[in-house]
Amino acid sequence: MSLRLGYGTNGFGDHRLDDALAVIAGLGYDGVALTLDHPHLDPFAPDLAARTAAVARRVESLGLAVMVETGARYLLDPWRKHEPTLVSEQGRERRVDLLCRAVRVAADLDAEAVSFWSGVLPPGTDDRTGWERLVTGIAPVLAEAERRGVRLAFEPEPGMFVDTLDGVLELRARLDDPDVLGVTLDVGHCVCNEPRGPVETVHAAAPLLTNVQLDDMRPEVHEHLEFGTGDLDLPAVLGALVEAGYTGLASVELPRHGHGAPAVAARSMAALRHALAEVGVGTNA
Repeated sequence: MSLRLGYGTNGFGDHRLDDALAVIAGLGYDGVALTLDHPHLDPFAPDLAARTAAVARRVESLGLAVMVETGARYLLDPWRKHEPTLVSEQGRERRVDLLCRAVRVAADLDAEAVSFWSGVLPPGTDDRTGWERLVTGIAPVLAEAERRGVRLAFEPEPGMFVDTLDGVLELRARLDDPDVLGVTLDVGHCVCNEPRGPVETVHAAAPLLTNVQLDDMRPEVHEHLEFGTGDLDLPAVLGALVEAGYTGLASVELPRHGHGAPAVAARSMAALRHALAEVGVGTNA
């Protein structure tokens, strides 16, 4: 079995989207994790449908699969990174609107899923309130996804209200385990703060695994690193993904490396191919 590799456009922030897609495809990646943001398919700029159609034609011509990501830093508020979120005190409806827009974009791109997270619980807010806000906010997004035939993938994010796989499993239970809602797993986060560790977390998430992000990381430090510069056992985790029967995209997530994006993406592909060869697994490239 081969593994389908992708690369995140949030690591190509200094490139035009067309150029970023061409580089990603040219390096042999199978897909792209497309973050909706100011430079790349802004979901709030005019003519979204026409621009989305143009991107759909572009990725089809390049043979790239698509995962839609929604973690842009200052898309909704120029002063506060990632705000408002699904658990913010005010403005949560703006996040819900963004996620519903992302679902419609994903449908038009024939994307594999839309990935999103909870956000950071404001100081002084209790967990009960956090869960109420999160469940209430996700409900219309689930409805939109079901209408459009789009899968959702919830990401546990270090420092956020839902920060581990167990938190995602609790969220799903509170939502009555909707079929449309799966899991995004960042393997670097598994090093940073998942109690099971990367390999065991992959296997625990396997039945719900919908999206995978690839990067290196160190324990208790939420910093996305190039492969080989942190504590991740890359061959072991890639082998675990194959053993788990994962068939979705596994996309490199290096959002702070845009200054050297083509070289970083090339090094990442070389590291992935080497790691896969170690465990006797190929790529589609």
